[in-house]
Amino acid sequence: MTQTPLLTLDEEDRKLAGRLLAAFLDDYERSLPDLPRIVPDIDRNVLTALLQEPFPDKGIGVERLFGDISDKILPNSTAVAHPRFLAYVQGPPNGIAPYAEAIAAALNQNCNFWQLSPAASVVERSVVRWLAGLFGYDDTAGGILTSGGSIATLNALTTALNDRRPGFRRSGLQDARSALVVYTSEEAHRCVEKAAVILGLGLDNVRRIPADGDYRMRVDALGETIRADRAAGLEPFCVVATAGTVTSGSIDPLDAIADVCRDERLWFHIDGAYGALFVLSDRKRAEFTACARADSIALDPHKLLFAPLEAGCLIVRDREKLRATYAFASSYLTVNDDPLMPDYMNYGPQLSRGFKALKVWSALRTFGVEAFRNAIDHTLTLAQYLAERIQAEPNLRLMAPVPLTAVCFQIKNATDADHTAILTTLANEGTALLGPASLGGRTGIRACVTNYRTTHADIDLIVNRLR
Repeated sequence: MTQTPLLTLDEEDRKLAGRLLAAFLDDYERSLPDLPRIVPDIDRNVLTALLQEPFPDKGIGVERLFGDISDKILPNSTAVAHPRFLAYVQGPPNGIAPYAEAIAAALNQNCNFWQLSPAASVVERSVVRWLAGLFGYDDTAGGILTSGGSIATLNALTTALNDRRPGFRRSGLQDARSALVVYTSEEAHRCVEKAAVILGLGLDNVRRIPADGDYRMRVDALGETIRADRAAGLEPFCVVATAGTVTSGSIDPLDAIADVCRDERLWFHIDGAYGALFVLSDRKRAEFTACARADSIALDPHKLLFAPLEAGCLIVRDREKLRATYAFASSYLTVNDDPLMPDYMNYGPQLSRGFKALKVWSALRTFGVEAFRNAIDHTLTLAQYLAERIQAEPNLRLMAPVPLTAVCFQIKNATDADHTAILTTLANEGTALLGPASLGGRTGIRACVTNYRTTHADIDLIVNRLR
């Protein structure tokens, strides 16, 4: 009789796990619209027990495990796929994603050099090439999937340092040359500052350029600041523009910033984690034409392609610059280069890497690109509808234009404490999870429509409750 290997399931348990998983996914999908709360009423006793309970010497088995997940994990998890989860730029996973993730876990490909992941290498290359093509990049472009936009931007700034300062790989920042300076908008995501800290540039060498009345980077102030820094003996090397700021969704004047970077010989990076994939919409495509002029772009398929976390991406217009930054020879990892299958260990800092590309590739294959275009247009339509409803209410007012799907508004005559209390009430009663907004020294409320499940009825429910 064949003995079941250790740490595998026997035939009966495999069938049981499959049935329980299918039932869990089906029940969860069906339950989302009727959940009483989006943020759970946390059972602290259960969570404390999860923390303190020792792992058993003898396993509890498949059925009890699924029981624990249903009874302890699920009730204490935020329902990010709920149609009125509108606090953050985080959409629900698409329908095929859980199955693709399970297959990726089963295959367990290590996407570092092609011998360990031949098909995975080609799938990732296919996804990266498609994403690059959306922005008009040619065949010299390349990139790599990351955990998200923050790491994509960190990797982009690392590549920019290596490209703009010869010898950086050897001497780093340990020589006596002038301090390097990076420029971004005051409305930019904090990942730019975090990258500067990690890379040893320091916060003092991050210039937060003022924004205009529509919360876009002021190009005149950018040019003036670069010239002042050069006059002071500093070394400007990179500008990070934003295509979809985290608060208002504003799009920096990309073409004008590209001109500045060209004239000043600076690396031009676009943080498009929130907004760049709106390029899929016919309504917005023209606003992203200048992305083709960027040296690099950070994207987040786990936002507008509705992939489950984690799925970010860095696209670089010249992939050899990415390779020049990250490729290192290792005798223990030697394998002949293959023109079909890239070695992704040479395009990013990781060696061990999961098969992130499968869930993106699977969704595009399953639903087709048109379905994603329609889903994105749906979120744009609902954001405009929310803005119109707010403008029609005498006690509500918009704080900013709505170029994408972030809608920032205030309740007239409400204090900061009032706005906070209202957010708490909406969450506690299960109406909606919205977030705070801070723009130009003013505070208010922010709703970001990034959920293909959200409907006009959901928007009406929220506005009517606010009224």
